[in-house]
Amino acid sequence: MNWYLEVFKKYAVFSGRARRKEYWYFLLFNIIISIVLAVIDGVTGTFSAETDMGLLGGLYTLAVLIPGLAVSVRRLHDTDRSGWWLLIYLIPLIGAIVLLVFMVQDSTPGENRYGPNPKDVTALPPN
Repeated sequence: MNWYLEVFKKYAVFSGRARRKEYWYFLLFNIIISIVLAVIDGVTGTFSAETDMGLLGGLYTLAVLIPGLAVSVRRLHDTDRSGWWLLIYLIPLIGAIVLLVFMVQDSTPGENRYGPNPKDVTALPPN
């Protein structure tokens, strides 16, 4: 849960680096919360079959849009890639596969052009 909250503490921070753990836990919690909200929307009758989304799900999606983009950009920075690589997702199927490969790759060892390695606690600046 701390990794999920950490992303919200850096709500719109597109600079720096994010570990795999931070990115994947954020994604996992988003999926779980979205499923729960979809069930609640279905029970309360606020789910729309036309849009395939309910009121609560739509509000939640809007709330996590910017933090989701920010953590994705920071994750790409951790693999020494520009955040502009997110646009490859616009290419059907192949873009999603390429982005998945980028997101599962390990961090660039040591410091890169986006900052110190978040795994190396000795290289991080003090709080």
